[in-house]
Amino acid sequence: MTLWNQWLHAVMVLRPACSRTRTFLWMLLVLMGLCCRADNAGVTSFVRVLNFSGQAYHRFLHLFHSTALDLDVLTACWARLCLVLFRPFEVGSRLVCLADGIKAPKEGKRMPAVKHLHQQSASNTKPEFIMGHSLQAVSLLVHAPGGHVAAIPLTSRIHEGLVFSNRDARSLLDKLVALLLSIARGWDRKVLLIADAYYASAKVITPLLDKQHHLLSRAKTNVVAYMPVPKAASRGKGRPRIYGEKVRLKDLARDDHEFTSAPSPVYGENDMFVRYRVLDLMWRPVARVVRFVIVHHPVRGTIFLLCTDLSLEPLQILQLYGYRFKIELGFRQAVHVLGAYAYHFWMADMKPVRRGSGNQYLHRTSDSYRQAVRRKLRAYHVHVQLGCIAQGLLQHLALNHTAAVWHYFRSWLRTMNPAMPPSELIVASALRSSITTFFPVCALAPELRKLVSTYYREDLPPDIDQVDAMAA
Repeated sequence: MTLWNQWLHAVMVLRPACSRTRTFLWMLLVLMGLCCRADNAGVTSFVRVLNFSGQAYHRFLHLFHSTALDLDVLTACWARLCLVLFRPFEVGSRLVCLADGIKAPKEGKRMPAVKHLHQQSASNTKPEFIMGHSLQAVSLLVHAPGGHVAAIPLTSRIHEGLVFSNRDARSLLDKLVALLLSIARGWDRKVLLIADAYYASAKVITPLLDKQHHLLSRAKTNVVAYMPVPKAASRGKGRPRIYGEKVRLKDLARDDHEFTSAPSPVYGENDMFVRYRVLDLMWRPVARVVRFVIVHHPVRGTIFLLCTDLSLEPLQILQLYGYRFKIELGFRQAVHVLGAYAYHFWMADMKPVRRGSGNQYLHRTSDSYRQAVRRKLRAYHVHVQLGCIAQGLLQHLALNHTAAVWHYFRSWLRTMNPAMPPSELIVASALRSSITTFFPVCALAPELRKLVSTYYREDLPPDIDQVDAMAA
């Protein structure tokens, strides 16, 4: 079976998200364009890579605004499909999810939710301040061949930039937790969330613990905790003490004789030793005992880790937190290979935003204007969600059909290793080179075959990749 057979078999599971067959077929073509286009120049790149006529442009554009595509059902279908396509990484009986934020630069003055954003990065290729969209994303950690792991993107949403009501006091942390819980409900499984120090907050931990989920994150360097209260010989008057002696983790990190040396469990760190200390302390923001792990790393310095699951071993906590960077690698592929955040949908009737402006307050605007803003915001979310699905499909082919991907890869890389799963870039190139085999496959769906024949251009010569595919 070809790569496109496997690809089409997986995509068919997303059919319940569309109320009309025609909508599903256009969504399938959008996913196809996201998976194999050669550039990230918006919707026009879908038309070019599929060799369609210009009439298809507005059909693609309409899909992102169509109410026949249910975004929530699409997200739920994809989250369930990930448990079928991949082998999830589990800690006990819990699935492991990763969470982080990403800022997508946008210069459009008529794009809702665009605001002045600050980027914290050590890279000199990223400006400190940009205009753009601020999104939060959730990924699923899965097993990969050779004992490695990978992060499969589940969903991503714009969580700031628009204020529809002054009564809405939800923060970015509240919105991220709501997004994660909606996915966990569809799985009916408990989750361990791994995130950076920004998410080490009671607003994240409390709702997670209420649903029996857990958080593993990096703690801030100035964190303060309390020793457990020693058991008294006899019960005195008044309410029992909850907090014992106050301690600063910075001070505890200086007691060298309390640390234990062990080989580093972090992936990629061979012949490297770390020194760690584990303490179960009362943390006032959540009013309960959490596990702190202080790590002296020979390269990265002193690291403070926080985990609400007291059953995890300290080295296991360090190993799991090392996997958090997998979501950063996923962001890089989503931006540079798939263009998941390269949408350009403008709102003609919108009041232009000024450069350097903050949130857009809409509580005094008309109902029709707010509805138009919500419609455009939903179009952004549909594009990003389809980008997450397309990236996951590429990872599915890379991890589960490695030999077939390398067989259809018609180019060369200096770091090629056919024994290892390829990157999303290689899978996209393999799909693009074998795109001519998609049309016999789509004969299995007569409606799709008819739709493709309506917009396919016969007057253009085939692409050079398609010529190579037909000659092979």
